[in-house]
Amino acid sequence: MVVIRWKFRGLCRRLRECVAWKISQAVLIFRSLTYNEHMNQSYAIDFLLEPVFWFVDNFAQYLGKVFIFCVTILTSAVVGVAYWVGLPYWWQRCPYTTVFLVIFGNWLLINIIFHYYKGVATEPGYPPPTTHVSEAASICRRCISPRPPRTHHCSVCDRCILAMDHHCPWLNNCVGYYNARFFYLYMVYMVIGVTFIIVAGIDIGYKVLWLNDTGGLLPNNDPDLIGHPVRLNQTGALVPVKEIVEYDSFNSPREHHLPVPPITEAQRIAAHPWKRKAVMFMAITCCAVLIALGTLTIIHGRNIGRGETSIEAHINEKLRKHIGTQYKNPYDFGKRKNWRLFLGLTQGRTFIRHVLLPSGHLPTGTGVSWHTVGSPYEDWP
Repeated sequence: MVVIRWKFRGLCRRLRECVAWKISQAVLIFRSLTYNEHMNQSYAIDFLLEPVFWFVDNFAQYLGKVFIFCVTILTSAVVGVAYWVGLPYWWQRCPYTTVFLVIFGNWLLINIIFHYYKGVATEPGYPPPTTHVSEAASICRRCISPRPPRTHHCSVCDRCILAMDHHCPWLNNCVGYYNARFFYLYMVYMVIGVTFIIVAGIDIGYKVLWLNDTGGLLPNNDPDLIGHPVRLNQTGALVPVKEIVEYDSFNSPREHHLPVPPITEAQRIAAHPWKRKAVMFMAITCCAVLIALGTLTIIHGRNIGRGETSIEAHINEKLRKHIGTQYKNPYDFGKRKNWRLFLGLTQGRTFIRHVLLPSGHLPTGTGVSWHTVGSPYEDWP
């Protein structure tokens, strides 16, 4: 019995060794066939993300039209709810404040619509034909043509873009030299707009969603009950309360014909099922847009202040890690000059006329050749 057990254990051990040998042999063959001395973490991530890149390259340009439609519908819905719910509420509270809110809100709306349309319709800027490129920083591997400084190839548009920042699916367009200002000011005015709606509607949201004060109003199809507090009569039916009734010690009703306290607009909103849903929709949408676009506005504003695009910010960050703090961005003229150049406040243009009001002016220059720090351009504007 002991001998049989010993032989069985030896057989199991040899079987395990054989299986382990076959597995190690298969792993060695696989590694030999797939060996790459350039393999690292970045290469592996790029390989795994290749299907995503393929999808973006082939379908992003078609999805862009859907995104434009979504932006248009959401913006229209928010504006419609603001007029449908917010305007009557503020008019009941203070007509003078309402007039100010309407003027200020429509100023924001005009700027939002204008800059979004210009960001979509304005071409970002493309390099001129090869014969007209006097200064080339490199050769584009996709276009097989000279590429001016600060120019990058967009895989979605399949073209080189002057001063390319990124491809924005919500614009269905690249953000480049000629439409970067429209894109950024659209985000700024949208952030201000949703902040304005949140501030103006926070009292409505508090009374409607938090307190849920309907003032005795109940949603009902009976027109006699809409707009009045209701009570149960002797038959058990709902009837509007149009007068105050008191009872004496003998339980005899005495009608005083005193006016019922007026119903506030907030109570009407709370009692209206669709208006309640509209207030909730506004709260969720505006807070989400504020967080998303607010973050992007801060990031792009920081890049603008340093005189670089989003692509250049990524490249310059790598250069600073390899070269050190002695690396300086050659297109950084200081925050004030960088902002003036970005907003196009040159040649007599003013902040009030060309930033606070819609303006279709384009940046000065061609986007093909660039002045750097130390050149005569540094002293201008």
